[in-house]
Amino acid sequence: MARAWQSEAADMVEEQIVGRDVRDARILEAFVSVPRHLFVPPEYAGTAYVDRPLPIGERQTISQPYMVAKMTELLLTEPGMKVLEIGTGSGYQSAVLASLGLRVWSVERLESLAMEAQKRLSDLNFDVKVIYGDGRGGFPEEAPYDRIIVTAASPRVEAAWDSQLALNGRLVAPLNVMTGNQRLLVRENLAQGFRNTWYDYCRFVPLLQGTE
Repeated sequence: MARAWQSEAADMVEEQIVGRDVRDARILEAFVSVPRHLFVPPEYAGTAYVDRPLPIGERQTISQPYMVAKMTELLLTEPGMKVLEIGTGSGYQSAVLASLGLRVWSVERLESLAMEAQKRLSDLNFDVKVIYGDGRGGFPEEAPYDRIIVTAASPRVEAAWDSQLALNGRLVAPLNVMTGNQRLLVRENLAQGFRNTWYDYCRFVPLLQGTE
């Protein structure tokens, strides 16, 4: 890259993330430390730190930096928590979570992306376990999870996610809403039942059934 990637990452954080009121110091440090350009195809490395999603192959995208940061902030994590991610993609969100000291399991329905993401994350020393499977079913083998994050637009919160979310756990997901748009949902599993709170409108690729 023409400029050192750390400078690109620092500018990205200041202009795109801090500038939109994501202020958690741990999250900001994670975004400076994770080399985003290594999570996109080589032809997009020069634009890896710009304010937009980018293609990663298989008709999938890496989300814009701000949206990754916002969803990470909404999770309200603490080091050591167990996190389930639905939709690994290139592994960038997983890397951010792992850099926060979280124990991450990530499910990806596209075998090629799952294999590539696991190798990339392992090569970069991010301790993430990538599972090839249908994310709608979560990953019951390691449940319950303190946090669940969904990185594709779903028409609903799947029953499997609810059942695998620990008491006092939080789920963050982009859901399709009646206007035809998508909106971030935070769902908390409280002693008295589930509580939903809505946040930003957003745009994600759809969550699909099955595996490929």
